[in-house]
Amino acid sequence: MRVLPLLVSLLCLAACSDGGKVLVWPGEFSHWLNMKTILDSLVDRGHSVTIITHSATPSVVTKSSRFNFEILQVPYTKEDITKHFEEMLSYWVYDMPNDSFLRASLKVKEMVDRGAEQNHALCRALFSNKGLIEKLRQEHYEVMLLDPISMCGDLLAQTLDVPLVLTLRFSFGSAMERQCGQLPTPPSYVPGVGFEYTDQMDFAQRMKMFLFNLSQDILLHVYTYFQWDPIYTELAGKPTELCDVLGKADIWLIRTYWDFEYPRPLLPNFKFVGGLHCKPAKPLPEDMEFFVQSSGDDGIVVFSLGSMINNLNGERANTIASALGEIPQKVLWRYSGVKPETLAPNTRLYDWLPQNDLLGHPKTKAFITHGGTNGLYEAIYHGVPMVGIPLFADQPDNLHHMKVKGAAVILDFNKLESKDLVAALNTVINDPSYKESIVRLSRIHHDQPMKPLDEAVFWIEFVMRNKGAKHLRVQAHNLSWYQYHSLDVIIFLLAIVGLFIFIVVKSCCFCFRKCFGKSILKKKTE
Repeated sequence: MRVLPLLVSLLCLAACSDGGKVLVWPGEFSHWLNMKTILDSLVDRGHSVTIITHSATPSVVTKSSRFNFEILQVPYTKEDITKHFEEMLSYWVYDMPNDSFLRASLKVKEMVDRGAEQNHALCRALFSNKGLIEKLRQEHYEVMLLDPISMCGDLLAQTLDVPLVLTLRFSFGSAMERQCGQLPTPPSYVPGVGFEYTDQMDFAQRMKMFLFNLSQDILLHVYTYFQWDPIYTELAGKPTELCDVLGKADIWLIRTYWDFEYPRPLLPNFKFVGGLHCKPAKPLPEDMEFFVQSSGDDGIVVFSLGSMINNLNGERANTIASALGEIPQKVLWRYSGVKPETLAPNTRLYDWLPQNDLLGHPKTKAFITHGGTNGLYEAIYHGVPMVGIPLFADQPDNLHHMKVKGAAVILDFNKLESKDLVAALNTVINDPSYKESIVRLSRIHHDQPMKPLDEAVFWIEFVMRNKGAKHLRVQAHNLSWYQYHSLDVIIFLLAIVGLFIFIVVKSCCFCFRKCFGKSILKKKTE
């Protein structure tokens, strides 16, 4: 009995010694929620997780005892970030559809530049803290997890010589994966983000995709050349390009799966982990369960525009509330704005919803969503058809995938009328094809050799065990653009063919003159 406590202590020490050290450069809002799921799993498996964040973070709760934190002091506040995001969202949703292309482009550039300025300040706060850099170097981290929505974490990984794992949905319209990650993206059957195309495109669509990819690649190159390469060079102390640094990532964790994506080529270090945050539904709070059960056979509709949308203007809110009052289902709506005047008795407003648990409830008939990746995957996981009201970023593209696969109806937020929302809800609830389609996608999602969260954790630990995964990175990273496309080979072969044709023609002319030249000259003389 005296030996038992000692054995327990030794077992605990052995378990702790198996754990590694993970450094994290997180994103914000829904990006953080997705990453936190991975970090919680890593901590549960005995790893030590250190998160580098900043004093103005609106998302990362730095009081958690599960993680270690290094907090950088930045010259802006949480309110500045929130205000910038709200302004960007408001313009994108309400004003941009009515602006000319030129004005919209200039406005978006202005907002992107403002966000980049904040990110630049964060980068300088990190690399000017020499004491922190040295402290991190002494910790000998085994892997760094990064969300590239916020830059400079990749430069830190290079500085510390730590293997890098990225987690993302897509970046810069997929140009970053294509250019920095060398991911093959044939424009003949891989549709670009923002186009309502599928993998079956006609000539005109394929031409648009070719020109779109070309323009995006040029835009990414110009943007990084002027916006990021100079600061990377400044902080690294030598000529450094963002795309080269980011391209050194060992693993790219992509937050989708084949239930969502069209078939396309992948590289060995690109791994699909879509829906890694999804889990079986838990019981609802008692008062919420009572309201859900009061719906009877009609069931309920879950309505959320995500963690970033807490308010709508009065006209939009009243239009939506009026429509919800016309359906027989009970509605649970995540909304913290002013109570709409047209709110009906069948609709309840909540500041927060246990969305995953509601979507997994047997009485849930439909999900009204903005099309964020996290909510979309919860709907796929639980097999709930959707009515999509996309607002910005990747949301229109996400919902178009669901529409093509027969699991969603899409509405235009700015043109939305009550009758449109009522018709869409009645369609996805009463037309059995929508339920059948989403159940089919759900079956594909669940039919995997490994759960998405386990897949993400496996590859992070794989990088830790093997001190990187350079053997999975293609040689394309070390080729120039003309070598990658074999333009030098094509030019050489064309030159050989041209030389051969030239020699043949010259030889034929020479032989012709030798054989027939004298006779022709004789005839001319006569």
